[in-house]
Amino acid sequence: MAQITAGMVRELRGRTGLGMMDCKKALVETGGEIERAIAHLRKVSGLKAAKKAERVAAQGVVLSRLAEDGSRGVLVEVNCETDFVAKDGNFLAFAEQCLAAAFAEPSADVAGLLAGGLEDQREKLVQKIGENINLRRVEHLEAETGGRVGDYVHGNRKIAVLVSLAGGGEELARDVAMHVAAMNPLVVRGDDVPQDVLARESEIYSAQARESGKPEAIIEKMISGRLRKFVAEVSLLQQAFVKNPESTVGELARAGGAEVSRMLRFEAGEGIEKKEEDFAAEVAAQAGAD
Repeated sequence: MAQITAGMVRELRGRTGLGMMDCKKALVETGGEIERAIAHLRKVSGLKAAKKAERVAAQGVVLSRLAEDGSRGVLVEVNCETDFVAKDGNFLAFAEQCLAAAFAEPSADVAGLLAGGLEDQREKLVQKIGENINLRRVEHLEAETGGRVGDYVHGNRKIAVLVSLAGGGEELARDVAMHVAAMNPLVVRGDDVPQDVLARESEIYSAQARESGKPEAIIEKMISGRLRKFVAEVSLLQQAFVKNPESTVGELARAGGAEVSRMLRFEAGEGIEKKEEDFAAEVAAQAGAD
């Protein structure tokens, strides 16, 4: 069997990105043959990555990319387990790879993008960093005829937005996207608020209003007024523009000769149920096992 040298370990580590001990062990098990060691590590790392996939990845980043002419844009979310890793250069490089692949293949979904080569990169990164890492979601937005798509990514890459405008320019599109990032409207227009949401809010307002003991006619007016206020608060076009509260977003768009058609907003980790750790119970269980 060939002698395992430090140079061989460094070479294998450089080609795989894995730890020194893992590389040395792989070389020992494959008789010092670099290519066999790489194949061995890929098999082993795949198993380890599968185990790590059971862990909740609720941190991460969201990124956007626009076509130069503003004709289309894409959002991606890539997750990891900790905020520390979300700032790691290797993780961010993988996230940018995901973004580039998604932009290049507008028809591909997450599964298709992973099958196209990103899965190998993901597994290698899982082994290098030691956390579960996922490409969670991808969405595309195309501009209306004669319009454009604008984007905005919050500085910490936790929120990213795309908006599609019919008419208007690049600065207006970016301003509207920035507003969506800051205020998180539920819908573009009041008419778009789902009926189940209105029914839920109406039920809440009804219960609150009837506690007042006022006549039914007054109560109905109170419910109607509060519903109108709610719709205005969650509708993009009726919200006060974040950079100039004297104007609504709808007024801003009209002044710029535009109409807001659609919006997409990603927030890293939204909707993921985060595991709550009970450290006291864990310590107690460990002590009982000793």
